[in-house]
Amino acid sequence: MSRDAAPPRTAGAGPRPGHAPVSGTTALAAALMIFGGAMAIFEGIAAVAEDDLFVATRHYVFEFSLAGWGWVHLILGIVIVVAGCAVLGGALWARFLGVFVAGLGAIANFLWVPYYPLWALTLVAVNLFVVWALCTGMHREAHGERRA
Repeated sequence: MSRDAAPPRTAGAGPRPGHAPVSGTTALAAALMIFGGAMAIFEGIAAVAEDDLFVATRHYVFEFSLAGWGWVHLILGIVIVVAGCAVLGGALWARFLGVFVAGLGAIANFLWVPYYPLWALTLVAVNLFVVWALCTGMHREAHGERRA
């Protein structure tokens, strides 16, 4: 006789509804979120302290106080780091939050270009790569694709 029935599953063996396996692309996005968020936190602390590191151009279209920009970057950085840690843990909600806050981070750093151009453009690139990696990772995991 052959046995067609699958072995019984234990209660903790199934996937949790709010979590999914993390692919390499998603893990890279989480690591970049933690790194980019930490950089944004340092950027925010330096701006809130009104460090002489930054040079503000006059008559900038998006002119905002240096301390104000510092708080924006500090808060965004903290949220990005928390979302990155949650993505690394496999939380599905964190992936969507990560796409959203990484997009906001890219916009904030684009507007920050006159204050610190090289740092701002680096963080724009990191945040856009995070958005791409999170979206690509979700797509691959949803279809169960594996690359050898």
